[in-house]
Formats: sequence, C-alpha cells, structure tokens
Amino acid sequence: MLMAHPVILRGLVDRYHELLAQDSAQGSQEARCQLEDVTYTLCVSTGTRTADEALAVAEQQLTAALRDPALRVGRPLDAQLTAS
Repeated sequence: MLMAHPVILRGLVDRYHELLAQDSAQGSQEARCQLEDVTYTLCVSTGTRTADEALAVAEQQLTAALRDPALRVGRPLDAQLTAS
C-alpha cells in the first residue's frame, strides 16, 4: 500500500483539525466544503473511508515514521512533523 509522506500527512491532519474548529465556530458553507475536501484527501491518503478511521491510521503512520530513520531526509523528521 502506498503511504503519504509523513510531512504531507501531518499537514492534512493539522488542516482537518483547523477546518473542523472553523466549521464549528462559523458554520459557513465554505468551511464545510473545505473540510469535506480535506477529509476526502485524508481518507484517500490513508486508505480509509471515514474521518475517524483516517485520523487513527494517520496517527499510527506518523508515530511509526518518527521511529523510522529511513524517512529522515535533510533535517530530523520530528522537526519536519512539528513545523507548521
């Protein structure tokens, strides 16, 4: 199975949470559409069908990536995953 690069995956998870908070606060159609788009991308990236499943798989993959030295390119991966 293909896996999203950990930095991309971290960005999707962060964006999901931002949009979820924005949708809860504003309830705008634009925020809802963006949330649906990010949810879809997150699900495709993790091979899942729901946001909850995608977030759980993403967490597992990100945790594993922090332990895998093969994924560390340039600077430490933990710095890449926490940079926003």
